[in-house]
Amino acid sequence: MHQRRRRLFASLGGLVRAEVSTDTLTEAIPVIDDGMAVGILDIAVRIGQTMLATGASASDVTATIVRVSAAYGLDPVHVDVTYNSITASHHRGGAPRPITLLRVVRQTAPDHDKLRRLQSLVADVGQGLDLSRARTRLREIRRSPFRYGPGIVIVAQAMLAVGVAVMFGAGPLAVAVAFIAAGAAAVTQALLARAKVPFFFSQIAGALVLTLVAALTPLLAMTSIPGGDSVRPSVIVASGVVLMLAGLTVVGAAQDAIDGFALTATGRILELTTQTLGVVLGILAGLQTARVLGLAMEPPSEALPLGPVPLQFAGAALIAVAVAVFNGAGLRIVVVSTVLSVVAWIGFLAASGAGLEVAAASGIGAFAGSFVGVIAAYRLHVPAVAITTAAILPMVPGAAVFRGLLGIVESGEDPQIMIEGFGTLAGAGVIGVSLAVGASLGIYLGQPVRASLGGVVRARARLRR
Repeated sequence: MHQRRRRLFASLGGLVRAEVSTDTLTEAIPVIDDGMAVGILDIAVRIGQTMLATGASASDVTATIVRVSAAYGLDPVHVDVTYNSITASHHRGGAPRPITLLRVVRQTAPDHDKLRRLQSLVADVGQGLDLSRARTRLREIRRSPFRYGPGIVIVAQAMLAVGVAVMFGAGPLAVAVAFIAAGAAAVTQALLARAKVPFFFSQIAGALVLTLVAALTPLLAMTSIPGGDSVRPSVIVASGVVLMLAGLTVVGAAQDAIDGFALTATGRILELTTQTLGVVLGILAGLQTARVLGLAMEPPSEALPLGPVPLQFAGAALIAVAVAVFNGAGLRIVVVSTVLSVVAWIGFLAASGAGLEVAAASGIGAFAGSFVGVIAAYRLHVPAVAITTAAILPMVPGAAVFRGLLGIVESGEDPQIMIEGFGTLAGAGVIGVSLAVGASLGIYLGQPVRASLGGVVRARARLRR
């Protein structure tokens, strides 16, 4: 009777408390084996490699690789992005060694339509796109050719110079000369690129051709062509300088430096400095050649004045369209870039009207364009870097660069003119830094706003469902 009562109390006690198990704890068998993990890392790194090659920032590339890996169940993934390589590693607990992949980015050229398609692929991966289908789409994107042919790209580059000339209020003849000079420089660079000549020497050759064509413009005054005596060589060279600086990743370099990607930022800044130095050397060589030929140009005593306000907006819009086209953008990016260029120029004019200096006004204009651009990029599904670049390019100080170089070359024995030339170049550098800082600040302040808007949109969608 006593034993039966003990067994009853023991059974009731088992309902209240659980006995401590003495069995050895076991781990769940991982669903993702090593082969599957390698496949997931491979497609994530390939997406990041293509993004970095087409103009995305290192921060965006890192976030994308982590996002794609997590979407397929691979977490955590450690990513290291440098200027020309990407390393991704995944180490499961208890595994004898990590799985690591390295890919080298051999060639970088802006291709904003390809970047837009990559962003669409990443969004679909987040929605549950199958791994094999994602591989197929990525292969199609990577193998797709550039959206436009070489002829259209050259015409777009020449039209960018036309936009700069229009902003300075140039007449029809000056606009035509700017188109011819920029077209000749673009053809020169295209031929050198086909011959596999390094881009540094291509920049020198393009700037040399551009400067020589501009040095010949005073000869138009000797002809009977209407307006031949009013063509300003400074406008021709300034338009070409903006053209050859259009493809440089100023915003990307500044953004990588602020994000803490020191190696990537250093590499991009070094590339930016080298290619800008190529433009400077080409202009200097052209000015010296023109001087030997007896076609020396007088250094202007003051900055080139802008044209009427309607022409400024028309020129800014034309520059944005041209930049979007020769960077391979589609119609949606072209339209958004045009609108944002107008927004950025409104910010520049408003700041200038308030009495701010050119550098500060340029930074405010770049901030306005990039801030609105980040929000528009989310709503319209276009890359932010594409429309931000097109928005700030009309404010690139091409005229100041040429005016400073011309003052240095033509100073002769007058140290005052040389000092003014170096001062003008320093001012152009300050404007460039202001543009980069303003655009980066607009991107950073726009991202939280974009995230909050995205949360509101998702909440409304859930309510509708």
